[in-house]
Amino acid sequence: MGKHIQSIDSKVKGRIYGHGRGWVFTPSHFADLGGREAVASALKRYRQSGLIRQLARGVYDYPKFDPELGTLTPAPDAVARALAGRDAVRLQPSGAYAANLLGLSTQMPMKIVYLTDGPSRTVSIGNNQIILKRTTPRNMATAGRISGLVIQALRHIGRSHVDEDILARLDHRLNTEDKKQLLKDVVFAPVWVAEVMRRLGQWKEKVSSG
Repeated sequence: MGKHIQSIDSKVKGRIYGHGRGWVFTPSHFADLGGREAVASALKRYRQSGLIRQLARGVYDYPKFDPELGTLTPAPDAVARALAGRDAVRLQPSGAYAANLLGLSTQMPMKIVYLTDGPSRTVSIGNNQIILKRTTPRNMATAGRISGLVIQALRHIGRSHVDEDILARLDHRLNTEDKKQLLKDVVFAPVWVAEVMRRLGQWKEKVSSG
């Protein structure tokens, strides 16, 4: 029995090392290595030894270090991916965070919102809150695609604030394939957002033909 536990411990450690520093994970990432209790015991031991850090209930990371800043807070996307993998759900960055990811805002919000087709929940990581907000299938139809990010960012900014500067920044950020995707996904956007997406999708043609 002792050898079996030792074997699971070493396999868990090997997987953590294999992913490298910055990896965020949950116990479910080790489900194939052994029973639930054995994995939980291994994670507890590695947490107590300082190898890994517990971020929230059932969420851990193999922390990155900076010579000047010390232990770094994990990237929100890494935490969200770990939760999505555990719960087998999809996520879509939303609100101010979507705008930040597209370069439309330089400010990283304290509350980072993801739309999801899974249960709503909030996870606090350091000073930040990662909020998973259950939404409609229509809002999740473009999850994981650039069009989903654009739709959510524009909705956050609001129709009256989408000016030529915002359009120019989006045009700079999007490549030809991104623009083709926008044109395919206009059916999932609110009417005014769809109009902006069509304009962005055709922008290059207008510039080159003018």
